[in-house]
Amino acid sequence: MNNYLIQTKNLSKNFKKQVAVNNVSLNVLENSVYGLLGPNGAGKSTTLKMFTGLLRPTSGEILFSGHPWTRNDLAQIGALIEMAPLYENLTAKENLKVRTVMLGLPNSRIDEVLRIVDLTKTGNKKAGKFSMGMKQRLGIAIALLNNPRLLILDEPTNGLDPIGIEELRDLIRSFPKQGITVILSSHILSEVQQTADHIGIINNGILGYEAEVRPDENLEELFMKVVRETRGDI
Repeated sequence: MNNYLIQTKNLSKNFKKQVAVNNVSLNVLENSVYGLLGPNGAGKSTTLKMFTGLLRPTSGEILFSGHPWTRNDLAQIGALIEMAPLYENLTAKENLKVRTVMLGLPNSRIDEVLRIVDLTKTGNKKAGKFSMGMKQRLGIAIALLNNPRLLILDEPTNGLDPIGIEELRDLIRSFPKQGITVILSSHILSEVQQTADHIGIINNGILGYEAEVRPDENLEELFMKVVRETRGDI
């Protein structure tokens, strides 16, 4: 029996006359990395925002650990959607301290997450002086503070150089061994193929494909096939 941490059943989100997410049913296995692929504007971020309570579904259902999702489940979810929410005039530790106070978490959690993302040696350096890769890792540290079961990362490699991408890939791959399930959205096919255990391909709000990642698979060809089908080109 498969243990799914999060599933959707015919999940939809409409904005006035636009259907952003159209009857999406996806399945994310516990302690895995799930890659949600799609071009810009495909519905990836809208789907993830519904998982984090930032948007309310128009219809359909979200299941978390087998039960209907409620806002109480946010205590077990960490997310980095779009830009990392940093105070650029504060250090890494100070940024995390603000969040521990807000969440009522112990100070010991600060050093724990800094070790996880390899930012223990930043000292008094302000976050505004960090490289893009360091900012992304600090954003992930913030998302990890509440010790989540599910970590949602929306386009986390945007703006990173090749070294930063490789470091982030290794970090993401380490999470399932720590009991953290990851949903990773991206439009960079090669990166997801090296990082994810399973993928879903979404376009025009439609989930056109979902399966286990196969290293020898021509993901670009598969991606374009799904895009054509969900555009109604064939």
